[in-house]
Amino acid sequence: MPCPKLTDRGLALHEPLDAQPVPFWTRSLTALKTELGADERGLSEEAALALRARYGDNVLRARRRRHPVLEYLAHFRNPLVLLLLSASAVSAQLGDVTSFVVISLIVIGSVTLDFVQEHRAGNAAERLRESVALRASVLRDGHVVTRPAAQLVPGDLVQLAAGDLVPADGRIVEARDFFVRQSMLTGESYPVEKHAVELTAEAREIADAVNAAFMGSSVLSGSATLLICHTGPATFLGGIADTLRAPAEPTAFELGTRRFGQLIIKMTFALVLFIVFVHTLAHRPVHQTFMFAVALAVGLTPELLPMIVSVTLSRGALRMAAKKVVVKRLAAIQDMGSMDVLCTDKTGTLTEATIRLEQHVDLQGHDSARVLQLAYLNSFFESGLRSPLDDAILQHEEIDIGGWSKIDEVPFGFERRRVSVLVERAGERLLIVKGAPEDMLRLCAEVETGAPDAPPVLQAMDEATRERALAQFEALSRDGFRVLAIAWRAVPPDHGHAVVDDETRLVLCGFAAFLDPAKASAATALEELRRSHVHVKVLTGDNEWVTRHVCAQVGLPVKTLLTGAQIDQLDDPALAAQAQHTDVFCRVSPPQKSRILRALRRRGHVVGFLGDGVNDAPSLHDADVGISVDSGVDVAKDAADMILLEHDLGVLHDGVIEGRRTFANVMKYIMMGTSSNFGNMFSMAGASLALPFLPMLPVQILLNNLLYDTSEIPIPLDDVDAAYLRYPHDWDAGFILRFMLTLGPVSSLFDFLTFYLLLSVFHAQEALFHTGWFIESIATQVLVIFIIRTRAAPWLSRPNPWLAGTALAVVGAAVLLPFTSLADLLGFVAPPAELLLLIAVLTLVYLCGAEAAKRWFYHAGRRHRAHARHG
Repeated sequence: MPCPKLTDRGLALHEPLDAQPVPFWTRSLTALKTELGADERGLSEEAALALRARYGDNVLRARRRRHPVLEYLAHFRNPLVLLLLSASAVSAQLGDVTSFVVISLIVIGSVTLDFVQEHRAGNAAERLRESVALRASVLRDGHVVTRPAAQLVPGDLVQLAAGDLVPADGRIVEARDFFVRQSMLTGESYPVEKHAVELTAEAREIADAVNAAFMGSSVLSGSATLLICHTGPATFLGGIADTLRAPAEPTAFELGTRRFGQLIIKMTFALVLFIVFVHTLAHRPVHQTFMFAVALAVGLTPELLPMIVSVTLSRGALRMAAKKVVVKRLAAIQDMGSMDVLCTDKTGTLTEATIRLEQHVDLQGHDSARVLQLAYLNSFFESGLRSPLDDAILQHEEIDIGGWSKIDEVPFGFERRRVSVLVERAGERLLIVKGAPEDMLRLCAEVETGAPDAPPVLQAMDEATRERALAQFEALSRDGFRVLAIAWRAVPPDHGHAVVDDETRLVLCGFAAFLDPAKASAATALEELRRSHVHVKVLTGDNEWVTRHVCAQVGLPVKTLLTGAQIDQLDDPALAAQAQHTDVFCRVSPPQKSRILRALRRRGHVVGFLGDGVNDAPSLHDADVGISVDSGVDVAKDAADMILLEHDLGVLHDGVIEGRRTFANVMKYIMMGTSSNFGNMFSMAGASLALPFLPMLPVQILLNNLLYDTSEIPIPLDDVDAAYLRYPHDWDAGFILRFMLTLGPVSSLFDFLTFYLLLSVFHAQEALFHTGWFIESIATQVLVIFIIRTRAAPWLSRPNPWLAGTALAVVGAAVLLPFTSLADLLGFVAPPAELLLLIAVLTLVYLCGAEAAKRWFYHAGRRHRAHARHG
């Protein structure tokens, strides 16, 4: 099929809607098909490729990754990098070619290191996002194929069903009880039914476009075929994307790392100003003072922190993908690790979701073929989002529906908790309703009685009959059955449309009882989550009897239970107080689920929500980490931060552990930077005020920083102690500050001891002092990672081989540098063997001191927490 020429002024493809002379929904559908080159076979793949090249991807804002060269050059915008390059230029102007060359090489090496790691991390994260991208069923070359929604083009015919997100703006070609929610665009809170009709030119407002569907809407029920007319920025949503797509609020972890970086920069700035001031008073050379201050600022600033965070999170995302958890938002990994409350539905999580229709009984408890027939008719003609209960009913293919035809339906509503279909046979019209018994019984005015094989006899639903029906429902529920009430109502032959108001004065026929067996793996997964100190709370629309039965089967204790009716009686503070002690929430609606999640978050919990249905999207947004499953509906997967490739709590537990491992490795770098590294830099600043020469040349400080950063690169690969993984951990700035104030002085103490021994024992002149201090500085601040990386004794926790090998290689390189041809260039001299032996002893003693300080720190922390609990 040739690529169509889209030249018609009326269609005005890829112009903002308010700039179009004639909105596409007021144009003739036949004319649109002709202009777009669409027919009953859909576009050809060749035509689709040509149109995609012309109009671009169907995304609101293209995720444009810069060319690698530009991405690399962007790393030079770092203020510290610019400062270093300025310093090297000053050195060149003053004739210090050695400093110019060495500083330039160090800057290029550091920037290249940062770029390579972040570029790899970005590529890995992008591949994971693409693996769970929104997909659509589109007609191409006469066949229905699945394609990423980003590949859709004007002229495509897309098939939509309940649970889908509308992928672009288009005209309805065919529709069957097609209801969408478009509140994001129009503000309408109620679903809107769409039809394949022609509209007049007066219907210019989007709210009048009952024959069109728009990107950003979600399909609640029914099915439709959509002719795509506008994609990407040309859609209605694209025109207001900048106002709708507010940036996501930063997580606690992102805020914490940002504040930590700002704090360190402020401390560095203050220290550098102090050094410059004192050196100026002491009449030190201006060039030397400037270079030393710049180098000290670089040494103090955790410039590797963004790279360590991004690489660690990306590495965590890849490990989680291997455990069948795909991460859409990298920062959510930390939220997963910090999660201490998981709210989840029951079906598919605690149960197998292989539902069977076990009983279909009348009010006397007898098997009833009529109950089965009415239930079958309702499910067969229902065009909305079919539930597993509908699938179980439709397995009874022996039911004869010959002669019955559908007139209309009232789709399932999560607030009403029922669905109605209006059917006809031989002039008889019936409204058949199935839904939650506790709601349906209030709507019934009569009940069928009599022998199972005899014609039904109608009897008024008095209070005694209603109590008997309720008792039967409760008895089935206590046995673990999920129960639906089946009712009907005769309507006049001219009753052509079904509305909610028709669902009154119904005749109760009986109950359909379903069994969904508990999932064999659920008990084990729940126990693992409990041992990992994640409290699982069940949020379900089911009644309390079925929920208690399932919870008992999987070993989930139910000490406290709240129903939706009880929740409505609580204000927000009262719900927050009740929610954290409640294990199960039954008969809850989607808005109530969101209230529960917000209440738990107000109590300081990090809350995850696992959901896969249309009604779960708001709750997925309201949780700290929204989790859906690959089999879930599009609107749920779009709202989620993570996608489980298997609907299993065991898979989710693996994700929790990976989140904690990722958080732990980021914290290792931060704790390294706040202890030995900062201790060394502060020691250097202090020594520079007392010594007649600088304790380390600027070039040596920069080289020290580069070697140290190199030793930290494998941190994202490191293993984490099992004891650490048993608890959720959140960002704690106070913990980091206390750790710095505990181990930092230990590092500085040994630094000053090194200074004393170099001057008093070895009578070191400037070059030997620089050499000895450089080797000791590298050895202590790099090797302390083996102390800091674990709360246990270092010999009980084996580090990753790459981390151990890199750390030892960096220390070895520092020891060998003074013996190489680069020594003169860097200002080093070959140290005597006695000095190397002394440095080895000092390093060993320092590591023992750091281990003792670490143990005291964690022991004091445990005592403090115990005192807080009992105080």
